[in-house]
Amino acid sequence: MSEFIQTTLDDRGVFEVRLNRPEVHNAFNDQLISDLTEVFTKASVDNDVRIIVLTGTGKSFCAGADLNWMKSMKDYSESENFEDSLKLSLLFKTINECQKVVVGKINGHALGGGVGLVSVCDFVITHDKAKFGFTETRLGLIPAVISPFCINKIGESNARAWFLSGERFDARKAESIGLVHSVVELESFEVKTSEVIDSHLMAARDAASQAKELISQVIKLDNKAVEDYTCKAIAYKRISDEGQEGMNALLEKRKPNWIKK
Repeated sequence: MSEFIQTTLDDRGVFEVRLNRPEVHNAFNDQLISDLTEVFTKASVDNDVRIIVLTGTGKSFCAGADLNWMKSMKDYSESENFEDSLKLSLLFKTINECQKVVVGKINGHALGGGVGLVSVCDFVITHDKAKFGFTETRLGLIPAVISPFCINKIGESNARAWFLSGERFDARKAESIGLVHSVVELESFEVKTSEVIDSHLMAARDAASQAKELISQVIKLDNKAVEDYTCKAIAYKRISDEGQEGMNALLEKRKPNWIKK
């Protein structure tokens, strides 16, 4: 692992992943993309990890592509650019399909590809000083690789409103279009993020993961297939160890065993 990614894992299973290029606002380069993909690939199947918190060091979350990296791509052929873009696409896909809950702790500005990272988090919290923007068109580019994930998050209408101009917008606007779920004052950002993490730790580990998979299946299956899938899913879950423990805990008026005292 390079110096571009920092990670910590606490005894609750909270795995914090920090982009660590503060001198360039945590912008992407080849190594950061590769390292971040590897971190999420491993964490997705790590039984010690319950929740992943994605954040950045310094004042920014992620400013998108590193200008020096982009300069090197200027002389790439179209096929070389295609292969390079596949690596970035794999990163977003890996985070989007991660089996663990991914909380986006957006500590500052998220621009271009940085908004792509925001879009693949399950729950996103930020503060009122953060700015967002699909800034690619102001560089003569388009938000192509991030577009499937961002459009899934904010919808076609909001994509049309913000992709085309490249204008930056504030955290409240990001919340209103569904990119962000919670905006808090900067002074309370750490405390409120801890509350979000605590809330997610109340859910059973496998149930949270399976609920995430449920969503991905339900939105793409037809009516008959979705009925079959959902009924089988709940039937299985009711007789699972977690399901039995959760129902018994409710009946016995106690906390289930996945909640640490």
